[in-house]
Amino acid sequence: MAFNYDTSAELFPAAIRKKKRAGFAYRRFDTAADAVRFAIEELPAESLNGAYLQVDEDRFDQKGIRSLYDSESFPLKRRQPVA
Repeated sequence: MAFNYDTSAELFPAAIRKKKRAGFAYRRFDTAADAVRFAIEELPAESLNGAYLQVDEDRFDQKGIRSLYDSESFPLKRRQPVA
C-alpha cells in the first residue's frame, strides 16, 4: 500500500528523560510530507531520536521517518547536503 504524504500528521517529541526535554514540542502538520521534511531537515539528531510521527493510525519512529524521506515517492524538494 502506498503512503499518502497529503494526510495530516502529528510529530511527538521523545519522552522526557531525567528532566531533559526534547528540543521541540508536539507539532501538528497539514501534510505528512511537511512533517517528514521538518523532522529530517530541521530537528537536531538528538531530538529526532525517540520522537515519532503519527499519521492516521500509523506510527513511525526515527528509522521509519527516514525511510519516508528517502522514498522515491517523497513529494517535496529535499535540502541539498552541505559539502
